Amino acid sequence: MNDRAPLTSSLAADARLRRFAWGVVGWNVLVIVWGAYVRASKSGDGCGSHWPLCNGEVVPPAGQFATFVEFMHRATSGIALLGVLGLVVWSFRRFAPGHIVRKAAVWSLVFILIEALIGALLVKLELVADNRSVARAVYMSVHLVNTFLLLGALTLTAYWISGFRPPRLIGLGRTGWWLLAAFASALVVGVTGAIAALGDTLFPASSLAQGIAEEFSGLAHFTVKLRWLHPVAAILSSAVIVSVAAKLRSSPATAPAALVVIAIVAVQFVLGLINVWLLAPIWMQLIHLFFADALWVALVLLAASALGSDATASDPLTAPTAYATT
Repeated sequence: MNDRAPLTSSLAADARLRRFAWGVVGWNVLVIVWGAYVRASKSGDGCGSHWPLCNGEVVPPAGQFATFVEFMHRATSGIALLGVLGLVVWSFRRFAPGHIVRKAAVWSLVFILIEALIGALLVKLELVADNRSVARAVYMSVHLVNTFLLLGALTLTAYWISGFRPPRLIGLGRTGWWLLAAFASALVVGVTGAIAALGDTLFPASSLAQGIAEEFSGLAHFTVKLRWLHPVAAILSSAVIVSVAAKLRSSPATAPAALVVIAIVAVQFVLGLINVWLLAPIWMQLIHLFFADALWVALVLLAASALGSDATASDPLTAPTAYATT
């Protein structure tokens, strides 16, 4: 029994690390959604132009609602950073030098540090609350892309900690190009969505007809004029993503993730329609963003399973499709 104790201990430690890694992914999704609430509620200036302090204090006294919202975002973001640091340390202790888990964990740390830097610049440059500048739209777009990269790195870290094989990046054939198209489509939708959400925050419409009319008005703000790009990009990208997922559904290794991707795209399409119909209330924006993050995570898992060593012994898009018909 003593001989088996080290093995049991190792397995228990691996299980704890696996749960911790996926917990870090989940926590970061919640932080991202709360960050959207900061923007939608115009609370980004709740701590003034101070960073990392809030109105010059470590813990500000109870006061304005905007201060509470912004301070909570910074606090939860700080916990997220500590979680990623813990994930890096734990991964370095558990896995050998050069292991792919170590690399993914380090990239997670890099992206969350960039995330903090972008957040700090938004505050210091006062690109928050009612700011209507082009710079704010640019920073928000970069913020969105980096957020997706952070989520992707964290998801891959947790995925490979869970025992799945690393990717094989040689001889991908059409699979690699299709996946690249799916990720590019998701990023375009994300960026246009960030700009549309900013327009909805700064210039809320009182009716659907008014909102549509403003999009084609020469006097409208550029974020309003560009708002139509998001639904168009969403329709086109949905077609691309669903096509890729449908093709990869024929492989046993990728079928589960492919079905999840297709399901989330369907849910997002419905949520998008509801969001437009209801004139983008804050609660619906947050739900819409949550499923956007879920779709990105599902896409990452689909790619990881498609590019895994076993799955890419042959190109999943050209491999026999007997699985799909059995």
